[in-house]
Formats: sequence, C-alpha cells, structure tokens
Amino acid sequence: MIDQRLRSLLVCPEDRGPLLSVGDDFLYNPRLRRAYRIDAGVPVLLISEAVTITDDAEHQALLERAEP
Repeated sequence: MIDQRLRSLLVCPEDRGPLLSVGDDFLYNPRLRRAYRIDAGVPVLLISEAVTITDDAEHQALLERAEP
C-alpha cells in the first residue's frame, strides 16, 4: 500500500491531474483513461508504461473500485 502522504503528492505525469487509487494494483487517471501499475508498493508513473483503457466496461469497473 502507498503511504497516504506520498499518495497525496502523486499526479498523472501526462496531464498533472489527480489519480485515483484502485486497490494496491493501479493508480488511475479517468480523464485520459490511463492506468499506472504499482509494483511492490512503488507506483510506476511512466507514460510509456501506462495502460490505456479503451473498454467502457473496464473503465467503469475501475471507477467503481477506485478510492479518491
């Protein structure tokens, strides 16, 4: 799990907007539909490593699981 203090400082590297926590697995930018993985508690905030979510159902599922 990411420390709350660190979590409050993290933003999307592409649009500098806030990210949603999706469990201990991802940080998610719903505006750009980009998911950034978390490896062993370390967020990988590289644009080239982000996964673009194109499926509407998957996007909705991430939003439902997300914590602000």
